[in-house]
Amino acid sequence: MACEKVGNFKKVYIYDTTLRDGAQTEGVNFSLEDKLRITQKLDEFGIDYIEGGWPGANPKDTLYFQEIKKLNLKHSKVVAFGSTRRPNLKVEEDPLVLNLVKAQTPAVTIFGKSWDLHVTQALKTDLDENLKMVEETCAFLKKHVPEVIFDAEHFFDGYKRNKEYALKVLEAAVNGGADWLILCDTNGGALPHEVYEITREVYEKFPTVKIGIHAHNDSDCAVANSLMAVLGGARQVHGTINGLGERTGNANLCSVIPNLQLKMGYEAVPPENLKKLKELAQFVAELANMPLPKNMPYVGDSAFAHKAGVHASAVLKNPQTYEHIDPSLVGNRRKITVSDMAGKSNLVAKLREYGLDIEPSSVELRKLIEKIKELEKEGYQFEAADASLELLIKRHFGLVPNFFNFDAYRILIAKRKGDTSPVSEATVRVSMDNFEEHTAALGNGPVNALDRALRKALKELYPSVQDIKLIDYKVRIVNETAGTAAKVRVLIEFSDGKRKWSTVGVHENIIEASWRALVDGIVYKLLKDREEEF
Repeated sequence: MACEKVGNFKKVYIYDTTLRDGAQTEGVNFSLEDKLRITQKLDEFGIDYIEGGWPGANPKDTLYFQEIKKLNLKHSKVVAFGSTRRPNLKVEEDPLVLNLVKAQTPAVTIFGKSWDLHVTQALKTDLDENLKMVEETCAFLKKHVPEVIFDAEHFFDGYKRNKEYALKVLEAAVNGGADWLILCDTNGGALPHEVYEITREVYEKFPTVKIGIHAHNDSDCAVANSLMAVLGGARQVHGTINGLGERTGNANLCSVIPNLQLKMGYEAVPPENLKKLKELAQFVAELANMPLPKNMPYVGDSAFAHKAGVHASAVLKNPQTYEHIDPSLVGNRRKITVSDMAGKSNLVAKLREYGLDIEPSSVELRKLIEKIKELEKEGYQFEAADASLELLIKRHFGLVPNFFNFDAYRILIAKRKGDTSPVSEATVRVSMDNFEEHTAALGNGPVNALDRALRKALKELYPSVQDIKLIDYKVRIVNETAGTAAKVRVLIEFSDGKRKWSTVGVHENIIEASWRALVDGIVYKLLKDREEEF
């Protein structure tokens, strides 16, 4: 089937529902301050519509629509979300509808049932009453709000099972004065070819009303469905940052936007803002407390990572060989990893990244390659531990100062009768020239206690170590067949508020493996601070 583009429009309006649909993600709970900060970030990025929540549904959403008036948004329209009036209730008497008006937003979105199954079984009303609910609610809101957006909930399911009725629901919204008809794949079960065909038919049937798409990702097709809907005539695309949302999430705007703008020739956000996409994705991930998947297209840390030697060699000669776009267009960067699969090209690229111009035929480079291979035999893995790799390389070339000398550490773990949890205490002794420090600290566990004790010992010499936070800690068994005597690999991720970095340690003793990764993490911070000074 050939899917030719219909419509001659160039602008596609982006409608973000991170604060409403995205907030329904299991494990996500945005505070009011989070919602306001995300709103500002989305506005700066150039999102057209920001769905703030459902006024009256909970105190936080109600307060959001009061507080948002204090923000000086420059681009985005804030949207209040709600439903059609309830069955057999006058629209002007339904408090849920009245709350939408009270929100005083420039646009409102209401959802209504477009699948007859939902009308009769979920709403427990008849089909004609549902049509009245849609038309009367749209008409009432249109008297009080400049722009009314109608979400035809379960539209694609409804269309496939009762096409005549699904289209009648859209007609009711149009008769009520709706400015937009949004076709919702609420269950996420539609496939791209279906979405294109159905959207195109709706586009041709309602030539005076603008069409949009709201896709969920249950069949892993939300992004593709959104793009196909645009080809079929949709001018508004709903989605969330990082694909947050109930169940398997909504269409990921971090893929939708660059696909529309870089691949399909539409304008989705101001062109100069697209390079802020990764920053936006990371910002929302932090506030949602859901780490950004490394393999997420466009914005993930591995989106432009090259591990195989053949790939790295080719991409260094011509990036187009293994990169579909220039990473900088979306604020990302190329990453050449070093592993047992990598060739000399990977390591040379890494050296250049660190400002080291070493001849590929040099003896020192061969020695470094051998050192890396020996460490990998022991169980080290540097793909996810760039900081440890950078330290290894710079130590090899004598570029890492001796910030401190390690003398000793000791761990005490004790649990007495009646204690709910064991107590962990770490003692650390370090020295440097005429300086010696011997400190102890308590922690939630032995690694946390070690971390606190080490930073406590160093804070007089290096105050900036107090800025370091451990944000992730992973343990992997290297040689499972050895049982409890197996080596473990510890990966630790750090942050100082400005940057993130990861380190690795390997040993048969999990505490020693953790200590090695901890020390690397702190030394890396001190090295970066020193490099910034010079």
